Amino acid sequence: MAMEIIRKSDADRTEATLTEAVRESFTWDTARDMLDGLPGGGLNIAYEALDRHVAAGHGGQTALIWFGKAGERREFSYAELTAQTARFANLLKDHGLEPGDRLYALSERVPELYVAALGTLKAGMIFTPLFSAFGPDPIRMRMEIGEATALVTTESIYRRKIAKWRDEIPSLKLVLILGDEAPEGCVALGPAMAVASDTFEVVATQPEDPALIHFTSGTTGRPKGAVHVHQAVVMHVAAGRYALELTPGTRYWCTADPGWVTGTSFGIISPLVNRVTMIVDEADFDTDRWYGLLQNEKIEVWYTAPTAIRMMMRAGKAAAAPYDFSTLRFMASVGEPLNPEAVIWGNDVFGRPFHDNWWQTETGGIMIANTRAMDIHPGSMGKPLPGIEAGIVDHGKDGVRACKPGEIGELALRPGWPSMMREYLHEPARYDKCFVDGWYLSGDLAMRDKDGYFWFVGRADDLIKSSGHLIGPFEVESALIEHPAVAEAAAIGLPDETAGEVVKAYVALNPGFEPSEQLEREIRGLARKKLGPAVAPREVVFRNTLPKTRSGKIMRRLLKARELGLPEGDISTLESDET
Repeated sequence: MAMEIIRKSDADRTEATLTEAVRESFTWDTARDMLDGLPGGGLNIAYEALDRHVAAGHGGQTALIWFGKAGERREFSYAELTAQTARFANLLKDHGLEPGDRLYALSERVPELYVAALGTLKAGMIFTPLFSAFGPDPIRMRMEIGEATALVTTESIYRRKIAKWRDEIPSLKLVLILGDEAPEGCVALGPAMAVASDTFEVVATQPEDPALIHFTSGTTGRPKGAVHVHQAVVMHVAAGRYALELTPGTRYWCTADPGWVTGTSFGIISPLVNRVTMIVDEADFDTDRWYGLLQNEKIEVWYTAPTAIRMMMRAGKAAAAPYDFSTLRFMASVGEPLNPEAVIWGNDVFGRPFHDNWWQTETGGIMIANTRAMDIHPGSMGKPLPGIEAGIVDHGKDGVRACKPGEIGELALRPGWPSMMREYLHEPARYDKCFVDGWYLSGDLAMRDKDGYFWFVGRADDLIKSSGHLIGPFEVESALIEHPAVAEAAAIGLPDETAGEVVKAYVALNPGFEPSEQLEREIRGLARKKLGPAVAPREVVFRNTLPKTRSGKIMRRLLKARELGLPEGDISTLESDET
């Protein structure tokens, strides 16, 4: 699966924030020293993101540049965001909310969402983002699990998805509606903000006080509410600096929606804590719009998703040709493993490779990354960041065994990093199962090579076992994507009397290609050549799109469940599902 290594220049090695010297001398005190702490003691994410920069004389720097769907452009300085978040914190306090209460946010990417997130944290309350495209049932389930105290949303979302059952959430005290008008029983945010004071003394939260709840779907059952504390900001500042090259003044664009953990941790907190100028685009993906933003806003650091990269690949190199990307100095990918072809394509089109990294909702921040100073092994997720001890382990009834280089096992981390989740809401047994013999078990299968690079194989429940071979779906999918007709691919294992399981693949085609028996044979033939007959799919099925979560992850388990007539589990995050 590995392609030719992309060697880094001497400039990348010396100008990177994470040089070998920094890596060798790092302790968590190194990261803690990047923060100030509250003047009277304690630690608060919002203070580190905003107020301390104003106190240090950087209030005039642009913090946020927002682009609306219709072309609107608004800028906010650090001083302006500090004042707006103070107004929001005062508004919550004026309505009787207290530290520890839980505010849910449900809207598209508008400035008020970012103000609500930081204002909530400033008030010592817990912020919980939800994706605005959720239906009524997923919204309600998450608000019930998290015992929501307050909600910020739009009038349209409220009327369509919430109003009918709002009174059935006994913990819900306040509903704030974006804009100047609100339905009966709700509060219009515009007028309320206008009369609120723009000064607020940040609540003296402590490092272990809860700050964030992020929901993540399991393969079965209810979504899990992962709780993170204010101490997580130590990881946010370090991972932003070392994995994403976020330094003061950097022009940065994270394309993730704040409804997901990436859009909060690295779309709000990490960039502001590192005092960057961040770009936010309300609109959905559009190739020319994105290329225009990269060029016109002189983006320096870009953090996006494999799904978007593959969509740009489908548009072809010609679509990128008219644009100037010379300001880009670092590009990274998140959400699911990045296929080697996409890394190479980025290097060809943008003059720099995409840097894959690995983390989870539960880890709260980037754990393993291809950093600027490192040579890139296309298809690898990179190496652990400083302070993170990662391993590949095999665990059974006799405990945990460390795997040798080249051996597939479960990716595990030593507990204790600052952004590690502290609990699953109301599910202590489910939380405890994640920790065995001094390791956090991620549920992801991976391999570490002799050079210390980690390689994603698949989720433990996605692994395919055929004729004695352990087959990772990502390896099969990466081979299929090398065919010029294939835009996206998903591979699953199906029961077989002889082999145990056989590989079946689903592909979505690039524009200009039509499904045919001949094309199916070509694609299978390429896979056999790349992977060998034991690993290559026995069958390739064409689909218009593949089922994905709204954060862009292909739902292999859903394809398998439908093939076998099994329960589909939690599909509240399902976005696309056309055949």
